[in-house]
Amino acid sequence: MKIKVNGKDQSIQENAVSVSELLKRNEVESIEMVSVQLNGNFIDKNDFDKISLIENDELDFLYFMGGGEK
Repeated sequence: MKIKVNGKDQSIQENAVSVSELLKRNEVESIEMVSVQLNGNFIDKNDFDKISLIENDELDFLYFMGGGEK
């Protein structure tokens, strides 16, 4: 299965992989701090285990950072 993660193509051997599993495979640190967009829509962290990816899905792992001076 081919998907796109953060704009880069990835091939996955299995036919069913959850968003949680993909985060682990991509060695994403601080999963509790990452937001995931699937095909342009943000998904709830509670659904990471429930959503299985399909061919041509596009995911973006986003970290929102705060701070800085005004």
